[in-house]
Amino acid sequence: MKKYNFIVLIEKDEDGMLVASVPALKGCHSQGKTMDELLARIKEAIELCLEVEQEDVFNNQFVGVQQIEVQV
Repeated sequence: MKKYNFIVLIEKDEDGMLVASVPALKGCHSQGKTMDELLARIKEAIELCLEVEQEDVFNNQFVGVQQIEVQV
């Protein structure tokens, strides 16, 4: 069994739900009310995505996060 490490981006939406996405896996997203719930759900989503896309996995290297404010 192969082990993977993925970067998971977590944001809070306008309704207060936590939303996670995995940039290395196309379409791999989940949401939850709490961090524990979200992490369990995104782990399950990752496992399901790997069953489908195992050959197309590119493990991104984390560089950093930046929040940028713009006015339009």
